[in-house]
Amino acid sequence: MEKIKITFLGTGNAVPTEKRNHTAILLNYKNENILIDCGEGTQRQFKYAKLSPSKLTKILITHWHGDHILGLPGLFQTLGMSEYQKTLELYGPKNTYYFVEQLKKLVNIKIPLNVRELSNGKLFENKEFYLEAEQMSHDTPCLAYSFVIKDRRHLDKKKIKKLKIPNSPLLGDLQQGKDIKFEGKKIKSSQVSYLEKGKKVSIILDTSPNPNTIKLAEKSDLLICESTFSKEEEKIAREYKHLTSTDAANIAKKAKVNKLILTHISQRYEHNPEIILKEAKKLFKNTFLAKDLDVIVI
Repeated sequence: MEKIKITFLGTGNAVPTEKRNHTAILLNYKNENILIDCGEGTQRQFKYAKLSPSKLTKILITHWHGDHILGLPGLFQTLGMSEYQKTLELYGPKNTYYFVEQLKKLVNIKIPLNVRELSNGKLFENKEFYLEAEQMSHDTPCLAYSFVIKDRRHLDKKKIKKLKIPNSPLLGDLQQGKDIKFEGKKIKSSQVSYLEKGKKVSIILDTSPNPNTIKLAEKSDLLICESTFSKEEEKIAREYKHLTSTDAANIAKKAKVNKLILTHISQRYEHNPEIILKEAKKLFKNTFLAKDLDVIVI
């Protein structure tokens, strides 16, 4: 199975710092290049990461607050000047159509753009993977997303050859997990095949704690989660409908994820972000703190 590559183009929150740009995360799998949010300065982060925005296939918007979308006008202009040939698919929560129309009034968008407004459920699916969304609890319509590579069944070529099963639709049935009859004998799919487990990456940004966070993140190989505030700032976190470090760790623990990466870090922790990490690790050991331009491969 090919790897999923994730590049953290921005890991800050509403106010950028010297070390942290506004939020943007790039997920790459084969020919798919999916950008989750596009804060101000994202184009420049692409340059620093030595990546081309012209390879983008999809943009997933969690919500329409400035620190998550103000990079879109410039990105659209650059793609237009770069003669972007694909149709860029843009997904987002309620009011996405309206906001895109407002952007069109400000910027001459010259690229083919397919806009879809979502509530929850699967937003894209093919034979290999699917994307799904769940509504979050913020002060504006907000979504979180999962990228899921499906389980794949592989045939054991040596066993197929030994049984002399011909290259025919019978092989397709076996690969789909169906048992077959061949030369008067029943052959179970499990006898001649094995299952390769898929992978799941979930991305939860601005939200207050809610059941959908655990539902979306369930059994993720990787959970990328906002951790805007420390545990000591829980009162402020609730006021602004954000998560603390311990909230993120609790989601990871309850959802039984494998690995947690914290992002969307407040500028108040610029000089001591380890506070956030240490608090989360007390509850969920396999926790890491994202930095701008970090690359994770799973």
